[in-house]
Amino acid sequence: MATPIHAPRINNNDDEVKVLAFDVAQGALVQSGQILGQIETDKAVLDVESPADGYVLGFLAKPDDMVKVGSILLWLGEQPDEPFPADSEKPITGRSREAGTMTAKARLLLSKYRLNPEDIPLIDGRITVASIEKYLAAGRSLRTTTSQDISTAHDAESVPQTPGLAVDLSREEKGMANAVLWHRDHAVTGYIEIDYDLAPWAEYAKRMQDEKGWMMSPLLPLMAWRLVQAASANPRLNATLIDGKRFEYMPVNLGFTIQAGETLYLAVLRDSAKQDEHGFVAALGDLQRRAAGHKLRESETSGATLGFSSMVRWQVTRHIPILPRQTSFMVAHAAGRNGKGILGATYDHRVLTGAQVVNTLRQISRPKTN
Repeated sequence: MATPIHAPRINNNDDEVKVLAFDVAQGALVQSGQILGQIETDKAVLDVESPADGYVLGFLAKPDDMVKVGSILLWLGEQPDEPFPADSEKPITGRSREAGTMTAKARLLLSKYRLNPEDIPLIDGRITVASIEKYLAAGRSLRTTTSQDISTAHDAESVPQTPGLAVDLSREEKGMANAVLWHRDHAVTGYIEIDYDLAPWAEYAKRMQDEKGWMMSPLLPLMAWRLVQAASANPRLNATLIDGKRFEYMPVNLGFTIQAGETLYLAVLRDSAKQDEHGFVAALGDLQRRAAGHKLRESETSGATLGFSSMVRWQVTRHIPILPRQTSFMVAHAAGRNGKGILGATYDHRVLTGAQVVNTLRQISRPKTN
């Protein structure tokens, strides 16, 4: 049976992507996970991977084409001469998506919330639980069968009386606006801050840098690693509140803020608790380098379960970050003075208490000693 390969969504606000290249030819035998080609937006490049073993039957797009997210790029088949639909040039729409383009759990969620699949952004060409959660976290209204309205309604803003010009938001600005709206409409946020002795952390980071021959100081990645350890030990840090219940995530997906030119990424290191300390520093460094080149994969820009932000490079001594959507804990690392560093945290008070936050910040403020 022929399998369509769809144009994935790199950014939640992208409706079109550009086909850069294909790395395979018609008739080629490819393996699951093999890179078939690349697509890009203005700010990011994404490898398109094969979801299964098969033969390349034919292409519906070519390099330099601008294609709609969800449209078919090419077809794979079990046999090299297998036919594929001749009229499949049409983009995949929500109402015409076949069962193979969404997971079973996703279908259950769509039914539960009475969502229109046409509204759900695709992830890797499919509707998944993660894509539905992303849609819900963006503040979209839910059409439920109950009388309880679990969305938050806000009056539209009136047009200002002072003359001005309405400018469309960029994709990045829309993404930031969605995060801020979730922070405003759902989380009950607090902020707590402590100072700590910088010297032990500086000495520990310098020792690690010398041992490994790293070019850059690993202080920030090492502190982020301490956060991951804390979240592994205390699932409340790696959680959110859904329908009146604490939803504790199984993987620890660390969101780490990275400024790349004018773009602010929350780059996501998935399953970060599975790494040892050295592996974590190396993996986060690779994530930072690719973010700087706007080459993050889709899975590396979504799905954060907690976050770490630092503004030391700008010598900022205090900042209060917004919570990433459907998280409850975001560390704020800032520049210190007189030998003291600053650690803060924005947190969802529905999930965490102030004492839990303070204890976690104190844990992060102390480097590993063994």
